[in-house]
Amino acid sequence: MKKQKTVMCFGDSNTWGFPPDCGARYDRQTRWPGVLQHKLGEGYYVIEEGLPGRNTVWDDPVEGGKNGLKQLVPLIHSHMPLDLLIIMLGTNDFKNRFSVSALDIAWSIGRLVKTARDSSHRILGEAPEVLVICPPPLADMSQSPFKDILIGAEEKSQQLASTLGAFCEENEIRMFNAGDVVQSSPVDGVHWEPEEHRKLGAAVSKVVRGIL
Repeated sequence: MKKQKTVMCFGDSNTWGFPPDCGARYDRQTRWPGVLQHKLGEGYYVIEEGLPGRNTVWDDPVEGGKNGLKQLVPLIHSHMPLDLLIIMLGTNDFKNRFSVSALDIAWSIGRLVKTARDSSHRILGEAPEVLVICPPPLADMSQSPFKDILIGAEEKSQQLASTLGAFCEENEIRMFNAGDVVQSSPVDGVHWEPEEHRKLGAAVSKVVRGIL
């Protein structure tokens, strides 16, 4: 029997499946990692590791437990052997409490990639391949329930794709720009409608097949 290829999606609330109306979590079939699993088929095993509020490398003084850098290696080792790690983070870094720029976020994502590439374990297995997904820009935040914690985030989010793209090209990191296929919902400016999950899962499936 041919070995399944294992893919882990490491992200925030949009990987977890948080709806724009703050209602119930989307089901597995609706969330983009679930769509990815369906599109890839039985030869692949897709692991969802989405956490609402997760950022790249920062200790959150308000929520706590959201530092992606501290969580990454234990999760990689937990799921080894792992063929591909998909990282889609950055949106929560725009919160006022962190006061960081798009370039800061690009460097922070680079640190996550380096950490993943250095995660080989003599017993558990080799480090996975890595794909970075740049999250789409935020929509209009003027009526969003998150507007007070994301002041100025719209502009920064519009800068991220070009900034992160240049960083990834310079450092030989694979990147896919979710903003090419996905739009954040005008309902809260941050999260995605079900159709956007479907579009991202389908698009990423083609990228994954090209890597694996």
